[in-house]
Amino acid sequence: MGSTANTPLSVTGKYAVITGAGSGIYPYAPVHSLQILTYSGINLAFARLLLSKGCSVVIGDLALRPEAEALISQYPHPPSAGKPSALFHRTNVTSWKDLSSLWETTVSTFPSVDIVVPGAGIFEPRWSDFWKPPRSATNPDTPSTDGPADADPVGTYATIEVNLTHPIRLSQLAIGHWTTTKTKGTLLHVSSCAGHAYSIGTPLYYASKHGLHGFVRSLGGLRAEVGIRVCAVAPGAVTTPLWSGDPDKRGMRAAEDKFIEPEEIADAMLELCEREEYGDGTILEALKGKRRVVPLYGLAPPTGEGLSITGFEEMQRGIYARLKGEGLRV
Repeated sequence: MGSTANTPLSVTGKYAVITGAGSGIYPYAPVHSLQILTYSGINLAFARLLLSKGCSVVIGDLALRPEAEALISQYPHPPSAGKPSALFHRTNVTSWKDLSSLWETTVSTFPSVDIVVPGAGIFEPRWSDFWKPPRSATNPDTPSTDGPADADPVGTYATIEVNLTHPIRLSQLAIGHWTTTKTKGTLLHVSSCAGHAYSIGTPLYYASKHGLHGFVRSLGGLRAEVGIRVCAVAPGAVTTPLWSGDPDKRGMRAAEDKFIEPEEIADAMLELCEREEYGDGTILEALKGKRRVVPLYGLAPPTGEGLSITGFEEMQRGIYARLKGEGLRV
């Protein structure tokens, strides 16, 4: 494992933009303007790793937790001679206007944009949960902030907007820039083992990651045609603020569960950036001490530490019991 620093694809001296690297829990305002939350951790670890390798970074997020603020302070912009820099651009990733502003800031700040990471994501919290439908006359007490059910002109599921629509739109901006300026770049997505698995527990999350895998694979031919590398990391269960900050998820983790540290996923992401054999739609599964390239066909299920969560199966049983009993209020 690990990267090969002295290759033509070395990140040293490069420039990156990453969404979701504010690292943690913060107010999040989707298009319907109700107050919800989102989570991060992997993206901050990757931003820190890139900066340590001499790659400058723009962080697009709604806010910065203290550890992200400390990173920005450590690598001020404009930089001192020979050092990379980090800067923050406030971004609501469900807003296409904000994504355009983030992109314009990055292009105007850096001499090039070499790595793009649409990393912001959420794990189907109660306020955007398939099993907690949007507010309606027959479902007035839902915790969901999606919708409401009679939304006009359209309703939205925040899980889909954050996990799938935002990566697609930021990818368009990156590909548009690289193809019109005749430059090359790496488009690195943050997916999940959920992209090649399934669960009744969080079907919106799994659907968003399946969609992301299909999107990444569909763009795989860009490397041979126009020099744009496209890939995704697919972690298992990672130690992030999601598990400590979300009361619904906090109780799922048992003492015996083996979680992956964000730094290990960041190292896998660096490997995707720097290793020549990756970048043609590669999906790199990353568990605890174990990685594999996910094949397109004939896929064996993932195995290893950092995959299963004890409380997840209990949650699934509870969903089935509720459906058999009171049913789903919509």
